[in-house]
Amino acid sequence: MRQTLDFLTNINDLPLILAGPILRRTETDGIAVWLALKQASKVTLKIYATAAGRGQSLERELGEGEGQTIQLGQYLHLLVVTVKLKQNNRLKPGQVYAYDLYFDGQINLATALDNTKISYFDHQLPTFSLPSADLNQLKVIHGSCRKPHGGGRDILSCLDVLIETSADLADERPQQLFLTGDQIYGDDVADPFLWLTQKVSNFLLGWEENLPLLEGVIKPSELPPGKRSEIARLEGGFTAMLQKQPEKAKSHLFSFGEYATAYLLAWSPVLMRSQFPAGREIFTDSKLAKNWDQELLSLTSFIEDLPKVRRALANIPTYTICDDHDISDDWYLNRLWCDRVLSKPLGRRVVQNGLLAYALFQAWGNTPEQFQPGTSGEKLLQAAMKWCSSAGTDSISSVAIIRYLGLPPVELHTGLPQLQPDQDVLILARDKEALTWHYSIKGSKHEVFVLDTRTWRGYPRTDRQGKQPPMLLSHTAFEQQLINPLASSDTGQIEATLIVLPTNLVTLGLIDQVQRWELKRNRVFSNDVGDSWNFHQTAFAKLLLSLAQSRDRIIILSGDIHYSCAIRLTHWFYDPASTAVLVQLTSSAIKNSELSTRIVQTRIKNLFPEPTENWLGWQKSLRLLKLPQNHWWQSLGFGQKPPQLSSSSSPPDWQYQLEWCYRKPIRPLFKRSSKSLANHKSSFWQNLFKSLLFWLWRNPWLQEGSEVVGRNNISLVRFQWSSEDEHKTVIQETYWHPPWNNHEIVKSNYVISLKPQSPPTLPGLRNS
Repeated sequence: MRQTLDFLTNINDLPLILAGPILRRTETDGIAVWLALKQASKVTLKIYATAAGRGQSLERELGEGEGQTIQLGQYLHLLVVTVKLKQNNRLKPGQVYAYDLYFDGQINLATALDNTKISYFDHQLPTFSLPSADLNQLKVIHGSCRKPHGGGRDILSCLDVLIETSADLADERPQQLFLTGDQIYGDDVADPFLWLTQKVSNFLLGWEENLPLLEGVIKPSELPPGKRSEIARLEGGFTAMLQKQPEKAKSHLFSFGEYATAYLLAWSPVLMRSQFPAGREIFTDSKLAKNWDQELLSLTSFIEDLPKVRRALANIPTYTICDDHDISDDWYLNRLWCDRVLSKPLGRRVVQNGLLAYALFQAWGNTPEQFQPGTSGEKLLQAAMKWCSSAGTDSISSVAIIRYLGLPPVELHTGLPQLQPDQDVLILARDKEALTWHYSIKGSKHEVFVLDTRTWRGYPRTDRQGKQPPMLLSHTAFEQQLINPLASSDTGQIEATLIVLPTNLVTLGLIDQVQRWELKRNRVFSNDVGDSWNFHQTAFAKLLLSLAQSRDRIIILSGDIHYSCAIRLTHWFYDPASTAVLVQLTSSAIKNSELSTRIVQTRIKNLFPEPTENWLGWQKSLRLLKLPQNHWWQSLGFGQKPPQLSSSSSPPDWQYQLEWCYRKPIRPLFKRSSKSLANHKSSFWQNLFKSLLFWLWRNPWLQEGSEVVGRNNISLVRFQWSSEDEHKTVIQETYWHPPWNNHEIVKSNYVISLKPQSPPTLPGLRNS
């Protein structure tokens, strides 16, 4: 690899704020704001009421709070600063509020940003509004999976437009943002992105981590972009490249500095380069150089839209949760993964680094109360500072970090991670002082429960190979994250319950069949086999029962699977008779469009619509049985026939029905200024052929499929609500760039009724 000159030479050339401000947890009694600075500072956060609650001008100060940054490197200092308001100054829905930041009592936000525009108003302060007190005015945004070099244009910048067009209207602007997983990609990283990450990390931290190997140590700078697949497999035990796809881990993040820098580059343009060297300036190998240039092209929209993404994140309460790519592909997928990775020094360190970065860059803002003085979070912050000040060599602080992150100890006689029993499954052992990543939020008329389905998995005890799909929530996790919070929540005026579920309740039938086929072939790592709830029947049934027994209507927000859809699940109990309606709203990917999902979006999928499914359930055994479906191909002898009902079967305790919802026709939202495409020299016939393909693939008629959106998308969830059940409706507005005009944004609605309905007839079984 050839060397290039460093572009980071003078810290004085950078503004004080490297990333942020990102508005985080926002409630009636206060707010929290996350920041990354280039130097230590005592930061003061102030909240202001605005004239007539419209945001244009400031009125009075409502309260202030202070916080001191923590130091992770020579030029990297982090902070989540909070404000707690007195009773007479509490925030209210229907008002636009503003906030300002002061650094060491001298520098205000505008100066610290070097006059970068981060507001939608002349006063140049970020603003926000609380979730509406009228469910008809509630506006919730969600999305997942933002890979910088993923396919298609980055759609997160659409949020900036949605806020800008209604910034002065508290009940019209988006009021909450839920990023439901894969906020960064720790494994599938573009070579140019890792190249920049290494340079920025070394510059900001001023130290380089010694990564432990089976024998000896190695520094990240000795592991250049494009050359990390083998060490990821052999020394780290990672599985992303096992199925003849070594490119998936060729630039895997390893060090804490690399993970931390990935967040800075994902959320702010300050450290991002607008110009990168060409591949031939980095690699002598022509293949590697060509791949570099291709990945660099894929990064274009991600880089261009960072200023808009930064402004949006400063002006809307932002909530997140962890999923696999925040650390590494297949993170904790099954027990075999845990044994492979956590038993190797490098694998264990990478998980530790990724999870520490998640705690500091995401979890701190989700649950700032976990990081107050005297808590495990504060102890983690202190340990992180000590470890970083020692250039990652202080073993005592490293042990403390492991404890508070909840990583399992290692068995001395086997070298494998410690497990502990949880009824009929095994879970990774964790210290009692470990932080938790799940949490809840309550608004005026809605409540949100955010679940951690990644670090609380229950692995089957009888699985000797360790490849079987786990419970995505173990029995203890069910109690802690779902059953107890739902039971203890004072519903009062609450009318809508939202559950953030990173891993999907239901997926496309084709994906489900592929995963089941891969499980039979013992190829569990190629398609994330087991990351869907229905692969563990007990956990799936327990989840449905927990939700249906606690609420009549529940909205599930999910991502992960790189398409948008809406699914209605109606659940009936027989004794006593009751009905619950669950709606799964999926929005993914923000930037990781794939050919397979783009095809599924087209009218081709209309030929094979997802069938309505009916299932029976027995509570004592948590057994499920799918009722027969009459598929035309089964009458010809193709495919597996569903199990038949037996007249001697005991009556079911409950039943549910799955229905895929069709989306409405698209409508344009707005148009961006078009840009000229690169002018490649081609022959007349080549140009004619390309034009024909372009017309066939990118015309609106072909792209107007009915069930899913398979291009990069982000969604807004709203309600149509009244006191009568038949008029209760949830709507998901999904936004994306259409293929016929990549600089335009269109939207399409999924409209799902929450009205209960009668269960289908069960022939013979109920009368047996």
